[in-house]
Amino acid sequence: MSTRAPIVSRMESAARPAASIEEDRRATLDAESSAWLRDLRAGGAVHDDAVERLHALLLRAARFEMGRRRATHPHLRGDLDEIAQEAADDALLAVLERLDDYRGWSRFTTWAYKFALYQASVKVRRRSWQGREIPVEDGAWSVLASTASLPEDEAERSELLDAICDGIRTVLTPHQRSVLVALALNEVPIDVLAERLQTTRGALYKSLHDARRSLRRHLAAAGLAVGEQREEVS
Repeated sequence: MSTRAPIVSRMESAARPAASIEEDRRATLDAESSAWLRDLRAGGAVHDDAVERLHALLLRAARFEMGRRRATHPHLRGDLDEIAQEAADDALLAVLERLDDYRGWSRFTTWAYKFALYQASVKVRRRSWQGREIPVEDGAWSVLASTASLPEDEAERSELLDAICDGIRTVLTPHQRSVLVALALNEVPIDVLAERLQTTRGALYKSLHDARRSLRRHLAAAGLAVGEQREEVS
């Protein structure tokens, strides 16, 4: 019995969804989302009007996010509305560049709204550290050591913290130490640190990963288990 027909049938059925994915997406879009896509992809006055309306929506989202985050960033400087405008501008460019990435799994305005929230949050973090010195000392471990814990845990906790501090000073490179202390202890936003050190987020993530791996090895050599190592021992 020939298997050619079933094989061809399977190949055609596999190719059909890829070819019709755009049609399927359009079929599931609500009328408002479809109108947004149509107008933003149009030309002339229709396009310009859609861009203006989209920017207004993104600006409202950015202002909302700025107000929500202001209380948690006491060092925030500058005109918040100016920051919101910048966030809306960047979000607008991102949305327009990624129109083809919209899959219709949510309303278009919901999808676009998230770009403004992200841009606003990034700008708030950056602005809150503007003009501030990034701490690179490891004294923050004393804060962890001073948190409340059960008496029977004090000795083990003290030994672990002493070993960690020793590892930070003796095992890590100066760069790894600075990155670990800034990101893990002092909660400096990674994009802020990348900008100050003139490097990339990916490079910082690698440095942080390498620093943590070196510390875990140092703790294991000292007979101490932490994190994944503790789980494996138990």
